[in-house]
Amino acid sequence: MNLRTYITGLLFFVAISGFSQETWTLDECVAYAIEHNLQVKNTNYNRDSSKETYRQSIRDLLPSVGGYTDYRIRYGRSADPNTNDYVNTEFFSNNYSLSANMGLFQGFQKLNSIKASKFILKATQEDVLQEKFLLAFRVMSAFYDIKFYEGLVANSLEQQEISQANYDLVAKQVELGIMAGADLYEAESNLLGDKLLVTQNRNLLTNAKLVLLQEMNLNEVTDITLQETLEPLPNEIESAPLDSLYETARGFVPLVKSQEYRVSAAKKQLQAARGTLYPSLSLVAGYGTSYFETNVDENGNIIPFKTQFNDNTSKFVGAELSIPISNGWSNHSRVKQQKIAYLQAQNNLKIQEQELFQLLQQLVQTNQALIAEYEQSNQKVEAQQLAFTIAQKRYEKGLINALDLFQAKNLYGVAQNENLQVGLRLRVNKSTIDFYSGLPIFNIN
Repeated sequence: MNLRTYITGLLFFVAISGFSQETWTLDECVAYAIEHNLQVKNTNYNRDSSKETYRQSIRDLLPSVGGYTDYRIRYGRSADPNTNDYVNTEFFSNNYSLSANMGLFQGFQKLNSIKASKFILKATQEDVLQEKFLLAFRVMSAFYDIKFYEGLVANSLEQQEISQANYDLVAKQVELGIMAGADLYEAESNLLGDKLLVTQNRNLLTNAKLVLLQEMNLNEVTDITLQETLEPLPNEIESAPLDSLYETARGFVPLVKSQEYRVSAAKKQLQAARGTLYPSLSLVAGYGTSYFETNVDENGNIIPFKTQFNDNTSKFVGAELSIPISNGWSNHSRVKQQKIAYLQAQNNLKIQEQELFQLLQQLVQTNQALIAEYEQSNQKVEAQQLAFTIAQKRYEKGLINALDLFQAKNLYGVAQNENLQVGLRLRVNKSTIDFYSGLPIFNIN
């Protein structure tokens, strides 16, 4: 390995090491995930496609212009295009034409198509925002899962330290002959159980970090460090009224707004389909000329190309009226199909509104339940901590056995874990309600 390769590899390793040691906040995790998520990119592509469709619908108002030319060699007996006399000679001819067509009235099909494509564009813009919000919620869930398992690891390490202190105490008392050897085996068993629990919780923490890394599409590292402390929950958490919460969320939630735009688009598409039942009026104009090898002067010489190009010129301008009478009833069928699509879009909007209301209803109910659970959980932790402290002192005096101490310690540990879980669930639920209340939970444009 040469020096340049070694230095490059060393710098890369240092950069990756420094990157993996960076401390991430929730906003930073969400921002990184949105920037690198492939599904968000897909919705962006859908939006860009809708934007181009909308622009093209506007350009469809412009006249359509087309040109035509040909070069033909005729053999054997054929009609002279210039004189319509049959000749038996080989000759060639050229034709040139330029025509334009501009629709004056087509049952407002194009105008309604423009409005429909504009509503579709707005719907896809809301789809992009919806995909970002869904990703942000998944990242938030994974973020707090990590904080939960970090808390489990901390609690299990605390339990392990207690078991280690008890083991050291029993070992000294056995050495002094105060306790029997069986007590040492029990203390050692408790210590080994706590060490196993620490290992299991660390494995769960590793899996939780992997979930967050995958949601963020952060492939360069295998570990992630989150901010150590979270903002404390307020002492009093009020539950938002369901009706006002729904009215606020109904006005900005992208999934509902997207469906609203699709309803408007379906309505315009229905009006455009009805336009096919009306006559259409177009303005047409054209310019044409030709050149024939058989076109000769009085001396039998072929008239030059430039002269024929000017002399054979023809121009026209006019109007075309097209009246739909019957084409297998396809236009009427298209109108009926589009009316069904419009009714279906309206029904889909009602479904989205219903699902939003039910979601908020569940959030409010869960929030009330978690508030009560969290208050009781705090009291339970305090009570179990006091009970364990008393049990620890009684064990040191030989008033209870190791099994009683182990049970008191486990109850205290379970209370800590339950309190941690309820607290984080309440935090996630509160953040979700705050989002639907219109508060800037995520820094998303």
